[in-house]
Amino acid sequence: MTSTLTSSIDLAEILFTLFWVFFIGLVFYLRREDKREGYPLESDRGGSAAVQGFPSMPSPKTFRLAHGGEQQAPRQGANARDIAAEPAAPHPGAPLIPTGNPMLDGVGPASYAQRSDTPDLTLDGENRVVPMRIADDFSVMGRDADPRGMSVHGTDGVDVGTVSDLWVDRSEPQIFFLEVDLNEANGGRSALLPFAFADVDKGKRSIKVDALYSHQFRDVPALASPDQVTLLEEDKINAYYAGGLFYADASRQEPLL
Repeated sequence: MTSTLTSSIDLAEILFTLFWVFFIGLVFYLRREDKREGYPLESDRGGSAAVQGFPSMPSPKTFRLAHGGEQQAPRQGANARDIAAEPAAPHPGAPLIPTGNPMLDGVGPASYAQRSDTPDLTLDGENRVVPMRIADDFSVMGRDADPRGMSVHGTDGVDVGTVSDLWVDRSEPQIFFLEVDLNEANGGRSALLPFAFADVDKGKRSIKVDALYSHQFRDVPALASPDQVTLLEEDKINAYYAGGLFYADASRQEPLL
């Protein structure tokens, strides 16, 4: 009896079956976990029907943050945000047409996440992105162009102000923002310019920003504090310039051909 039972058991087949059971379970688990952000989706087929797909969303989990505080995911009401846009046509999937200033309203390429309105921190608990007037251990190498003092121009070539300081990333040493003192025609205040949108001309000591026209600098999202930028402010500022690549001029929204 014993020899008959053991002779019918295929160890390789058992291991193969266990592997597939484990693998399917792992995929199911990971697919649920990746729905902690961005779900439920909202259907554009009418009303506010929630779209979860299969498998369903996981139950909320509380994460303890490194520097104190807690964050729950999925977050209740995380996607509850009015969109200042309307469909171009009544059929599902129609593109949205902005009804206000899309660069400020967070529409399309100017979209931003509803992140925490607190500064990002380094492992040591310091503000990660700060101006060099605070991070005095940072400096610009002599072989590189120092943007401070350079004039800033919009895509129309009009002067909008002068770079007064550099904002650096303490965790990954690099220039993150340029702080621009805008002239009176553009509000006479300080505004941050993401370094990725700055075309620096070392010879002419000038910076051109193709994303915006000169008059649009006055609406660059401002900071609540002059010496720190929050995660939400970072996203809003970057979204404003990114949106300008598409919305700054009506002609940019048209096809190239």
